[in-house]
Amino acid sequence: MDHSFAVMLVTVGQLLLGALYVWAGLNHFGPAGEKIVPMLVARGVPMPREALYAASVFELLCGACLMLGIGVAPAALGLAAFTLVASVILVNFWDMPAGEMREALKIVFASNAAIIGGLLIAAAEAM
Repeated sequence: MDHSFAVMLVTVGQLLLGALYVWAGLNHFGPAGEKIVPMLVARGVPMPREALYAASVFELLCGACLMLGIGVAPAALGLAAFTLVASVILVNFWDMPAGEMREALKIVFASNAAIIGGLLIAAAEAM
């Protein structure tokens, strides 16, 4: 593969991954955040609103780093860990009875696992 094409693919991948987290982080400061806080309360997260805001700032900063190509490896690894923790806390399909919601959450969890894979690739590429 042409080296410049590979660089372009890595750059586009980092932009897309970063944009996902910047978008999510920004949304958590609006109505979407108001829907997440009760979920955090139900899962026993202490200071849920503050935890959500801190996590959202983390998402924004690390996502921006990915998009700008600054500190890509630590940003990607941080987002991978964040995504794993958030998935365990919020995408708890294993606690749900069989049905549509459980199946939908399984898909979300699998998608998050794939995103973690992309973040690990981005981190490895940047090292």
